[in-house]
Amino acid sequence: MPAHQLAPDITDDPARILAAEREHLAISRTALRAMREHAQSLSSDAAGDWVSQQILQALLDQRVAALADHSGTPLFFGRLDRQAGDDLPGTVYVGRRHVHDDRSRPLVIDWRAPVSRAFYQASPSDPMRVVLRRRFGYQGGDLTAYEDERLDQGGAALAQSRILTEEIERPRSGPMRDIVATIQPDQDEIVRSELGRTVCVQGAPGTGKTAVGLHRAAYLLFTHRERLARSGVMIVGPNRAFLSYISSVLPALGEVKVDQTTVAGILGDHSAPEDPAVGTLKGDARIVGVLRRALWAHVVKPTEGVLFTKGINRYRVADHEVREIVASLRGTTRYGPGRATLAQRLAHLVLVRMEQRGESPDDRVQDAVARSKPVRQLVDTVWPKLTPQQVLHRLFSDPAFLSAAAKDDLTAAEQSLLLWPKPPKSFRSAKWSAADGALMDELGDMIERTVPLGHLVVDEAQDLSAMQLRALGRRCRTGSATVLGDLAQGTTPWSARSWGEVLSHLGFEDGAVTELTLGFRVPREVLDYAARLLPSVAPDLAAPRSLRPGAGSLSVRPVPDLATALAHAAREALAREGSIGVIVPDALVGAASEALSDLDHRVLSPDTVEDHRLLVIPATLAKGLEYDHVIVAEPADIVDAEPRGLARLYVVLTRAVTSLTVLHARELPAQLSG
Repeated sequence: MPAHQLAPDITDDPARILAAEREHLAISRTALRAMREHAQSLSSDAAGDWVSQQILQALLDQRVAALADHSGTPLFFGRLDRQAGDDLPGTVYVGRRHVHDDRSRPLVIDWRAPVSRAFYQASPSDPMRVVLRRRFGYQGGDLTAYEDERLDQGGAALAQSRILTEEIERPRSGPMRDIVATIQPDQDEIVRSELGRTVCVQGAPGTGKTAVGLHRAAYLLFTHRERLARSGVMIVGPNRAFLSYISSVLPALGEVKVDQTTVAGILGDHSAPEDPAVGTLKGDARIVGVLRRALWAHVVKPTEGVLFTKGINRYRVADHEVREIVASLRGTTRYGPGRATLAQRLAHLVLVRMEQRGESPDDRVQDAVARSKPVRQLVDTVWPKLTPQQVLHRLFSDPAFLSAAAKDDLTAAEQSLLLWPKPPKSFRSAKWSAADGALMDELGDMIERTVPLGHLVVDEAQDLSAMQLRALGRRCRTGSATVLGDLAQGTTPWSARSWGEVLSHLGFEDGAVTELTLGFRVPREVLDYAARLLPSVAPDLAAPRSLRPGAGSLSVRPVPDLATALAHAAREALAREGSIGVIVPDALVGAASEALSDLDHRVLSPDTVEDHRLLVIPATLAKGLEYDHVIVAEPADIVDAEPRGLARLYVVLTRAVTSLTVLHARELPAQLSG
């Protein structure tokens, strides 16, 4: 009898139980392979035309990719034995995706299905109809162990699961893994939040906030498949290295059609160097009013009317009528549609003149008049066509124009900061900075409406400027977003001081803020050491706590020769299992790589992502990444390298999952001493 048909028998011999569960795993893998082969056999030829065929083929390809069986990943990780009394099966296997046999009987239930919620939420005090919860241990893709939790007898809270602990602590290499087997109840509540609700997660290091955000995206795609397939889901991360690190999570959950990008990927990869003070000012929300006035200043008061000639007939729209139309449109519509509406309104008045003479013009005549030379010339004079680059070029080149647009929003000193010392000859030859990208996006939305998405996940949101946040908010006007970050890890000059501020700039003032303070990945000894910096970087935040004691996980070593110490510490780490990150001040990357020249290693860069066991990582790229063993070189240099250097150091010190080694030839920052 197949394992999925066996009645629960918790008193059975452990060896027999394990054998039956392995049989069910084998049956499930065979069924998944059959599902994939069936999807591969389907043809797009049934579609009526070439375009429909291409669309259908893309959908079929996505279906095949979603049914991939990753051999090193458990197909299911849990089982629920449930009380009788509803239409659902008594025994449910919970896994990464739904699997059924040739008679459509469920062999594995998707972790996102409503019945699977009990796997994460059920407890002795609220068993949710569950009699027994079984967790499975794996080595690679092979089922090696199981562990049972009785939930039908009330009583004290359950003991910490050994299998759960081992899965959380399991050494890793390569990209980030999904956490479907280890989602905790407070994380599950966030993951299953409704689509229309914006959730902001303040997450201390190691609390799984990034994974929670990714799993919420997967859950929403499962629950609202048709709607989100049309409108799209986007993940926004801080850099390409981070995106590469998380890139395998959603595909492992069967979600292959989710855009993953950076803020630069949305706003344009502008890289002209800029004084941080200028970038900070450009990121200030006060710039919005300046941009709006600068754009609309290009609409001028009409001084003449329109004369349209058709054959021997002349039709005139007086200048005062043109002024009335322009005044009624100015500021009540976006700039681009306003231009088009002006042309149509003028054409309509011409048609009125025609009708007054007994003619019977139709809509085609109106469109022809709107496109005619006299109308186009007047519209181009009064309401010229513009690009964001043209507006910014004039704003940063012309002191008088900037002053008029700034009004009282910017001081004279701030206006001087924005002006180019040597303006480029035209907007086409201008070199734009990253901060300019957000301004161009703001102007672009004033000109033409930005197309919104169905859901947006923003990680490391505390590091985004007000203008960058506004740009992202425009892309999820539906109010469906997942905002992730840690105020203590804010490293930019414009980093947010509160989540209310972030949500306000996004346009989601009513978003719910949830705080995750219980860590599962970073050892307690390491987290407590890093938390010494919190009073200096985020005094209002509660200190994070870790479930893992991690005795012996921290080593702080004063060294006479940093290069020699780095090589020695790297060799020590290589003797242990897991990934290794050597995090150094950006200025020391070359020297660190040279010190490790005898060891097989790679250097992580913003654009060339390396997947290697031993990596040298610039401190500015460490955010969001995790390594089993982390070696940090010269904390004082990391602090001195930037204005929010203590926050950067806090980030760096909390990347370790198993061990942290701190090497310093200089004195440690005062906050870490003692």
